[in-house]
Amino acid sequence: MSEPVGEAKLEVKQASKEVKESENVAEKYSAMTVSKNSEITMGELSTVFSAVPTHKPVKKQIQFVEDKQEFSRFPTKAGRRSLSRSISQSSTDSYSSAASYTDSSDDETSPRDKTQVNSKGSSDFCVKNIKQAEFGRREIEIAEQDMSALISLRKRAQSEKPLAGAKIVGCTHITAQTAVLIETLVALGAQCRWTACNIYSTQNEVAAALSETGVAVFAWKGESEDDFWWCIDRCINTEGWQPNMILDDGGDLTHWMYKKYPNVFKKIRGIVEESVTGVHRLYQLSKAGKLCVPAMNVNDSVTKQKFDNLYCCRESILDGLKRTTDVMFGGKQVVVCGYGEVGKGCCAALKALGAIVYVTEIDPICALQACMDGFRVVKLNEVIRQVDVIITCTGNKNVVTRDQLDRMKNGCIVCNMGHSNTEIDVASLRTPELTWERVRSQVDHVIWPDGKRIILLAEGRLLNLSCSTVPTFVLSITATTQALALIELYNAPEGRYKQDVYLLPKKMDEYVASLHLATFDAHLTELSDEQAKYLGLNKNGPFKPNYYRY
Repeated sequence: MSEPVGEAKLEVKQASKEVKESENVAEKYSAMTVSKNSEITMGELSTVFSAVPTHKPVKKQIQFVEDKQEFSRFPTKAGRRSLSRSISQSSTDSYSSAASYTDSSDDETSPRDKTQVNSKGSSDFCVKNIKQAEFGRREIEIAEQDMSALISLRKRAQSEKPLAGAKIVGCTHITAQTAVLIETLVALGAQCRWTACNIYSTQNEVAAALSETGVAVFAWKGESEDDFWWCIDRCINTEGWQPNMILDDGGDLTHWMYKKYPNVFKKIRGIVEESVTGVHRLYQLSKAGKLCVPAMNVNDSVTKQKFDNLYCCRESILDGLKRTTDVMFGGKQVVVCGYGEVGKGCCAALKALGAIVYVTEIDPICALQACMDGFRVVKLNEVIRQVDVIITCTGNKNVVTRDQLDRMKNGCIVCNMGHSNTEIDVASLRTPELTWERVRSQVDHVIWPDGKRIILLAEGRLLNLSCSTVPTFVLSITATTQALALIELYNAPEGRYKQDVYLLPKKMDEYVASLHLATFDAHLTELSDEQAKYLGLNKNGPFKPNYYRY
């Protein structure tokens, strides 16, 4: 009996030792988290959990409920700048995809308050940190690999310089994919000045890389509203540089130039617009007889509608929601407001993951399409109390009102996939009785007095480009379409385009599509002379009339 007793004592002693070691580990860990403002580095964690390999220390700020940020309904200019800095700083954490290389040491300084110079000695730009240019260049190189059609267009037309003399002022999302477009325009002979159409979508390192090459970029992730308009103004209003072409996404730059610089606007040779919101603004100007330059509606081109709006959103809606909320969609009740191409893409993706999807629509044709695709068409008020996720993609305003926000269930996720931030009435939530709590980058809890909270993403701005990224290949299609539209407007003989809004010629749409087929090793069938005659077509296209619905 003595031997078993001895083994038992040894096991008890060993177990006691392990318990004490566990208590020591707990004490060390709790000691690091006592202070509300304490920071844990990977180096410190490795001393507690020896199994964790030691890497270069990465600081991560622990935030507590008591540290929540209150938002005033009408912030002052100084307040907006402070808010911008706070958002910009939080955008560097592990949940951000677009500002991975931001140096947190200078986050407290607004780019407007810094003087930066690139390697060529130029200071005609305003970005977060010009030192990030090398990282941005790598991002651009990765994007180029999946934008072979745009690169092919660049190589084909580079010797001809079809944009020589063009001075393009642009307002789009500033991402690696957009950078490939901008550098293509420069290679084709254009001079460019650029700003961002969304305060959250700019990739800081990409903006730095463009500025390093000599493109005047005025944008950074987490701008305030004041910063946003300042950046647009800096692009337009510069001494010794007169823009003659506009590439816009949302119409903000066009609107600003039309209102603030009418004499400059009258000298513009053409506008290329790619969003529903921006196109709507152009048609309003045209209807009122105030559009004094020709404009190209890229948004309604087939290559934009059917690929960017549909296929891009079908993938990026899930990416944005997963990155920000970690939500599981199986069995969740989701309402998608609008069943256009964006809505179709969102619904298809959510349905594939097992979500129960409702659709709201004003158009009976789109509503019938939703019904035939297996979705129940409802009014938002009929399901507002039961749904788990609400996604807007209509291009309209006040699609989700304060009254509806008040009636949502606790924990409801609210986001927008339309270009403009007007679809959700976010302004009505900035009142004293509601508390705003920043959870992570682009994710806020809005808390009611009774404790109910909703999860608001990107403050109601475009979800996919604010909270994640979008598929590069699809953006190649849109970017190629934009480049060709600029070339067409800039080189068109006088009189071809009047002061109106035009759709991209069908032949050009087909050319964009053909450039991208090589990626899939796709081989087109060719019409025989007899077949072409029978159909009344040119063997080389266009193959469909302008009224054809794809």
